[in-house]
Amino acid sequence: MEDEENIEEELLLVESELHGLQDKIKMLLDRQEELYERQSQLQALLEISKTSRDAASSAPSVAPEDWSGKFSWDSQADDIRFNVFGISSYRSNQREIINSIMSGKDVLVIMAAGGGKSLCYQLPAVLRDGIALVVSPLLSLIQDQVMGLTALGIPAYMLTSTTNKEVEKLIYKALEKGEGELKILYVTPEKISKSKRFMSKLEKCHHAGRLSLVAIDEAHCCSQWGHDFRPDYKNLGILKIQFPSVPMIALTATATSKVQMDLIEMLHIPRCVKFVSTVNRPNLYYKVYEKSSVGKVVIDEIANFITESYPNKESGIVYCFSRKECEQVAKELRERGIAADYYHADMDSVAREKVHMRWHLEWESTNQTSGLWFIIALASLWRHTTRLPRLQESGRAGRDGLPSECVLYYRPGDVPRQSSMVFYENCGLQNLYDIVRYCQSKKSCRRGAFFQHFGEAVQECNGMCDNCASSIELKDIDATYHTKIIVSLLQDMQHNDQRATLLQLVDKFKTKWKHSGCSNEAVDLKKEEIEQLIVQLIIDRVLKEEFQHTAYTTNAYVALGPLWKLALQGNRPVKLTGAIHSQDTGGASKSTKRSQMSNLEAKLDDLRRTISSDNGGIFPHAVLSTQQISLLSSHKPTTIAELENLIGKVKADKYGSDIIEVMQSEIDGGKDSGENGAKRQKKDKDVVLVESSEEEA
Repeated sequence: MEDEENIEEELLLVESELHGLQDKIKMLLDRQEELYERQSQLQALLEISKTSRDAASSAPSVAPEDWSGKFSWDSQADDIRFNVFGISSYRSNQREIINSIMSGKDVLVIMAAGGGKSLCYQLPAVLRDGIALVVSPLLSLIQDQVMGLTALGIPAYMLTSTTNKEVEKLIYKALEKGEGELKILYVTPEKISKSKRFMSKLEKCHHAGRLSLVAIDEAHCCSQWGHDFRPDYKNLGILKIQFPSVPMIALTATATSKVQMDLIEMLHIPRCVKFVSTVNRPNLYYKVYEKSSVGKVVIDEIANFITESYPNKESGIVYCFSRKECEQVAKELRERGIAADYYHADMDSVAREKVHMRWHLEWESTNQTSGLWFIIALASLWRHTTRLPRLQESGRAGRDGLPSECVLYYRPGDVPRQSSMVFYENCGLQNLYDIVRYCQSKKSCRRGAFFQHFGEAVQECNGMCDNCASSIELKDIDATYHTKIIVSLLQDMQHNDQRATLLQLVDKFKTKWKHSGCSNEAVDLKKEEIEQLIVQLIIDRVLKEEFQHTAYTTNAYVALGPLWKLALQGNRPVKLTGAIHSQDTGGASKSTKRSQMSNLEAKLDDLRRTISSDNGGIFPHAVLSTQQISLLSSHKPTTIAELENLIGKVKADKYGSDIIEVMQSEIDGGKDSGENGAKRQKKDKDVVLVESSEEEA
């Protein structure tokens, strides 16, 4: 008897020590993650240091801190920037990046969407002798840029599957023999990896000294750690091997230190100069809305959000997670009176381009008498995401610097659907769970998640996210007892060799709660709150997901995680913040509304649409940007000379007489036209991230 008591006493001591060790293990695991991230950052810094040292010892070059200094091409670069591109001043890092490329350096650029990445290679392409090669994965982006450059008088072409034979012949002749005019050539990565003919012509162009630079846009696609990995991008390293003396610039909107190192290695640019800009977009307002489990309700909520928040029919994008959902959401929004159409890779190229053009023309304008307000697009490969929370998609908003909203509809019950798509990818689950933390947080600043993920110093949010702007009082619910029940259920199932999906576990919990009674202090949770709790336990490693393949799908099951014993014994308190708040227009609405457009700005907007239509459908922003319209409205130039000082020589020469006519009409009309002209609202794309509740067929 005494021996049994001694054994039991020692057992309690061992269990107590084990409990303490579990807490320490969690702390150590958290610290390990922090150290891995810091290790990557330090390795990247060390590589840069070595690169700078090697460059300094091997050849005379400009030190990195001198890229903002004076260079022989400054005057010509400023002239082209203003008079050709119509850009009055450089944005952050643009001048330094251009100087690096002009100095013959390889460059890696991490710059947030809307930061002006295109100018970083387009301006050097115009300045340098020869042909610049630009590799981009998106046909729509290529078409947009080629049309914009052509409108500026810059000979730019694209060589893709949609290029006609006549243009293809012109391009190959320019590459091989230097005949004709070609300054910037856009291709997809598939052209590099699969077209021997193209690579042969490019070789001849290089041997003749006519290949001026190589630009890799959306460079994160090279990295298997990147969120949109594309196999054909892996082969782009051949460009630096074959053309070692040609400067290469790789650009992407965001990349962790691990992705940056991967890009440098894969593209063979170890001595590149790296420019990293902040991921912060101060004009974007981030919010998360609770998503209903009923598909029809979700569409109703999106439609109400669009019509109530944007009564002037501003345009935007709704991102979905399958092609089927894109088509279904577009159809149902049209049924609710919203001009919408779908856009994804499985569409016929002509139909896809037609949708792209209709929407783009509408986005540029405030004349919503006809056209397409919203485009329903496929969220490109959520399964490869390393961004928080889909910065690629939210980056489409607010490129003109004006306030825009980035909305994500979230439901904990959808997590298994996503996890079953990403669990086999590098860091797939870890990255998905980071996004889930972002969505489930009711207190933390949304921007703080971005800064933490990318290792940036925290910046002020200024009330530009729902959590920071919210005045809703939140209550923490003690869910320790609920957690013990969940863990106990899974333990019993495990002993009986059974499994449960998240939804099955929710049902089992509700049944046990109902029949076993509950603690006096325990709060009865709604179904959505139980889902939220289980997902929280998964990302906190009390539980974990396990996956099983079938002939048709991959199922995600909930199992006991590494910290389940602490939770079962009640030694690990669990708090659940109140359910995601319902949609409301308080707090943020005033900070995201855009200023009213004056009568003159409206007339200039109509003019750029007319010019766009009369010049083969070039996009209106290629005629006059939103900033230029504001500038013209403010200064009201009445001569070509005055106009040149505001928008540059090329645009003044091409569109000056029409612009002056509008200006003169406004001045002559005076107060009458100002009073009678309808006020119209400036706008940009509003990004809505949504996943339909229906399963993909």
